[in-house]
Amino acid sequence: MSKPKFLTAPVASEKMPGGIPFIIGNETAERFSFYGMKAILVAFMTKFLVDAAGNPAPMSDDNAKAYYHQFVAAAYFFPLLGGPIADMFLGKYRTIIWLSIVYCLGHLALALDDTRLGLLAGLSLIALGTGAIKPCVSAHVGDQFGKSNAHKLEKVFGWFYVAINVGAFVSSLLTPWLLKEFPTWLKTNYPQFAPTDPAALSRLGPHVAFGVPGVLMLLATLIFWLGRNRYVHVPPRGVPAVMSSLKGEGGKALLRLIPLYCFIAVFWALYDQTGAAWVLQAEKMDRNWLGILWDESQVQAINPALILAYVPLFSFVIFPTIQKFVNFKSMARVAVGLFLMVAAFGITAIAQDKLDAAHTVSIEWQLVAYLIITAAEVLVSVTCLEFSYTQAPVEVKSFIMAMYLASVGVGNEMTAIINKFIQNADGTSKLPGASYFWFFTWSMLVTAFLFLPIAYFYREKAYIQEEQPSA
Repeated sequence: MSKPKFLTAPVASEKMPGGIPFIIGNETAERFSFYGMKAILVAFMTKFLVDAAGNPAPMSDDNAKAYYHQFVAAAYFFPLLGGPIADMFLGKYRTIIWLSIVYCLGHLALALDDTRLGLLAGLSLIALGTGAIKPCVSAHVGDQFGKSNAHKLEKVFGWFYVAINVGAFVSSLLTPWLLKEFPTWLKTNYPQFAPTDPAALSRLGPHVAFGVPGVLMLLATLIFWLGRNRYVHVPPRGVPAVMSSLKGEGGKALLRLIPLYCFIAVFWALYDQTGAAWVLQAEKMDRNWLGILWDESQVQAINPALILAYVPLFSFVIFPTIQKFVNFKSMARVAVGLFLMVAAFGITAIAQDKLDAAHTVSIEWQLVAYLIITAAEVLVSVTCLEFSYTQAPVEVKSFIMAMYLASVGVGNEMTAIINKFIQNADGTSKLPGASYFWFFTWSMLVTAFLFLPIAYFYREKAYIQEEQPSA
């Protein structure tokens, strides 16, 4: 009998799996591409979008917010396609490789065409690519571990989240600069390479700002491919096995998790507004901080920077300390995170109250809100990422990861619908100024209280990949 080309199950070992560095490297570059592109979307749509003739054709603020949240929603609904494809037909590795190519093509479309057609084509392909690989990448991480080293999973999912935020931090600072400042920098320092036509020069910013994330996505795909011989390639289970699991253990796990995901959707409805409503609010604030005038899109970089500090702080100090006094496991962490989200959004609502009264408001208000919202993210997102994997039977791990990610899509679709509904025919809003922020703050407070009985009564049941004996 011929030896399989790849390992199909983890080997019994206490060591860290050899494929983890490639997965982490891939995630860092891929998240650079995604968050770099996403960081400038609202600014691009409201200031740089052109028509087919090259004339300015920007969107209104409310329209841009709606489009932004619909894109994010699509990106988190497509896991419902990628997860089943991986579990039933292709396996996680091949699903990730093929859909990463689609992802790269989306970046190419954005980089080449700064009209609404290019925006639609690029965002559609990126949503399909990033969405379809999302549940596969996180489940692929867990597949590298067996029962012997499963205790390292929490640490690795922490690293995984750090990788996400290293990429997000660098790109959130770089791409806004490329969008707005690169043309001037090029003309000043290398005039021989700069277009002589002013309109062509101004359009260079979007091309470069979207092109750099595209290059990083190509790099991410290459890094993942280079690790192919180091991975455990868990084979697809096939349609009968997946359907059987969904009727049995998988269905039971899903019924336990769906109520949780409904509440998490509201969390994401607020959280992802840091890339839209918070950016538009920051534009009206005094952004002088630490002697630097920050671009409104760059302020988002504080979130991934804080994550890099928070993940080790929470993992090694805060969680162990609290655990000495109370049982601070998954559901309790999520509950606290929901209430912290209330506080974070409440701060932005107060800041908007002050802006509405024609007062000058420092960007420090948002920075304080970021301190809190990032703590909420660690408690909710990092926890749910690992929790969704461990609570899913092996036959449907990608599918259930997809269901968790779909909760992000549901939250963003809720926000998109609200932003469309509040638009009046004359261009005004039914929720002007601070009322918009207070609406979401009170909605989150109600959600957090309703979640408490869910957290109390949930009963955990973990499923870890079977392993083969060590050689």
